[in-house]
Amino acid sequence: MRVLTGRIGAAVLAGVLLTAPLVGCGGQRDAGADPAAGAVGAPVDLPLMESATPAASPSVVESMGRGPSATPSRSGAPSPTPKPTARRTAGPRATPKPPTETKVPPPPPKPAPSGCQPSYSGTQASRAQVRSALADAAARTYWPTSAPDIRIPLNLVKATAWQESGWQSNIVACDGGIGLMQVMPGTADWMNQRFGQSYDVRDHRDNAYLGGTYLAWLTKYIGDMYFDADYRLDAGLCTAELTSCLLNAVIAAYNYGHHAVAREGEPLAVPNPGYVRNVRALMTECVCLDY
Repeated sequence: MRVLTGRIGAAVLAGVLLTAPLVGCGGQRDAGADPAAGAVGAPVDLPLMESATPAASPSVVESMGRGPSATPSRSGAPSPTPKPTARRTAGPRATPKPPTETKVPPPPPKPAPSGCQPSYSGTQASRAQVRSALADAAARTYWPTSAPDIRIPLNLVKATAWQESGWQSNIVACDGGIGLMQVMPGTADWMNQRFGQSYDVRDHRDNAYLGGTYLAWLTKYIGDMYFDADYRLDAGLCTAELTSCLLNAVIAAYNYGHHAVAREGEPLAVPNPGYVRNVRALMTECVCLDY
């Protein structure tokens, strides 16, 4: 998320993962890509939170490796037909709809100086504590009224946290990104104010909620503009074209910020393909999936 920062690049997955710099969500830099400018409990009907900032992958996470791999009704009446999703056509709209959300996260911070190493603050949460926090974040309903079908897949939350921090809850990136989901302080403040929350970005549980909220906010923001409110973060909808699906767009925006991916009147963009491919690979091959 690029309102969140301080990402730690995940270890290179053989022939798949690319090294990514450590930066907060919503504004990271993708290795090999041009720099681009530029989460939370669910309140009554509001999304949870966003992150933003560019990130660089420090050696501290290089050790991260890849992991292993109809019944009739009793009354006799026909079962109700499931409500179809809002959109069935493939790919994003060529011309986006105007954004429905006018209050957006702050821009990402400037890239950290070359050679800067992340620091640590506080006590590192145990693997079991991190796993529980990420699972809770993925299980939340972030838009209970207007978009209750928005769900953040657990493997996406786990993979993003691994890519961002290597599941290190007490790491602080050179650009200011904090914790598991590398949330930027400015992004955390914006999300708390926007949705009436008081999450502590330095608490590993709240940090996971902030990251999950930002993913949910991006899902609705981009889904409304380009996918006609079809909020499915389904890898099966993606093709070889990175701009083909909402999942890739949300991952890209978490790293580079929403404005680098979704702009009024312009086609959907994925300016950080390396980061997107890293997270997508981690969603199926990360050792963290078995934690």
